[in-house]
Amino acid sequence: MIDAVRDALDKKVPEIRDYAESEGKKLGECIITIEKMYIEGKISQEQAQLLLDIQKNAMRTVLLTVEGIGILAAEQAINAALNVVKDTVNTALGFTLI
Repeated sequence: MIDAVRDALDKKVPEIRDYAESEGKKLGECIITIEKMYIEGKISQEQAQLLLDIQKNAMRTVLLTVEGIGILAAEQAINAALNVVKDTVNTALGFTLI
């Protein structure tokens, strides 16, 4: 069962990590761009805050999606573990529990 859980999660963890790293990089690049634009007088302080808020909201949306992927991965891991013992348990009990 442990191997089944590990196999199911190993398939999703790199995907989740990649999303989180990518969003972190985007946020950093956005801050650099905002800083440059503000220093050059191209945007006001209020505009700088709004631009940062836009990026934060975009990142939040992506990370919430990633959280959903994580929940799906957990469900797949549980199902994989149960599938390993399903027939044995159901046969021993005489009814379908799993």
